[in-house]
Amino acid sequence: MAPDRLPVSIEGRDLELSNLDKVLFPAAGFTKGEVIDYYTRVAPVLLPHLAGRAVTRIRYPNGVDGVHFFEKNKPAGTPDWVRLETLPVPGSTKSRETIDFIVVDELPTLVWLANLAALELHTPQWKIGAHPDLLVVDLDPGAPAGLRECCAVAVLMRDRLEQDGIAAYPKTSGKKGMQLCCPISGTQDAETVTAYAKRVAEELAAMVPGSITAKMAKAIRPGKIFIDWSQNAAAKTTVTPYSLRAQEFPTVSTPLTWDEVEAVGTGAAEPHHYSPAEALDRIDEHGDLLADLLRPGPVLPG
Repeated sequence: MAPDRLPVSIEGRDLELSNLDKVLFPAAGFTKGEVIDYYTRVAPVLLPHLAGRAVTRIRYPNGVDGVHFFEKNKPAGTPDWVRLETLPVPGSTKSRETIDFIVVDELPTLVWLANLAALELHTPQWKIGAHPDLLVVDLDPGAPAGLRECCAVAVLMRDRLEQDGIAAYPKTSGKKGMQLCCPISGTQDAETVTAYAKRVAEELAAMVPGSITAKMAKAIRPGKIFIDWSQNAAAKTTVTPYSLRAQEFPTVSTPLTWDEVEAVGTGAAEPHHYSPAEALDRIDEHGDLLADLLRPGPVLPG
């Protein structure tokens, strides 16, 4: 049995891990110690996608079956070595409200958050002090549509974005849908990016109205894929690549190859939700399939 409290030093930072045997995913018997181990092992590819971005956490102190809460502000007891950025909250009245956001630029901060049972990590499409450098297309299936139908729509979206010189990189959400992440120039504001995403989503919905919608009303979503263009608003965040998801069994928001997406979309392969062990195996095989997101992309057409 692990000790209740374990002092550790990581890259010169001192912190204390606690209750490593605590089960956070009861159906899988997956413990807090295993959560910390996963985040430590995935850190080399995860940290570059977190760097410079204000991170929102979803914490499950009593496991995925217990009460959870979103956390944007720094928690009590935040170590003095954790990077903080005081930022206005997008959407607040005249930006009067500010929050001390956590920025995860190094492994000790990532481990510290994992020890707080911050199972899910979500980040905005912009880095601190900059315009968005990512365009995100969230594909949200309305039952009975699912991941297979998302993959089919993802291929249509990829091909449409290619017409504008925009490269799209797919990943599972770790839940029922998926996202396409596109590197962009970082020179256009969130309103411009959102307007472009909305225009393209509406184009595809007009092409395939029986399968795709660009409207938010949930009443019209059953059996369709909602292309959520609003993820590009300044106030929105998207689950970070390689983040755990708080499902019954631990899953990971996992980058995919386009061959895999096409195979699922055509019915040649079954949809799959990846476990932490599978996600790590894929990194060993492919490296970071989203590495191109870390480089600037094109300017969006007007």
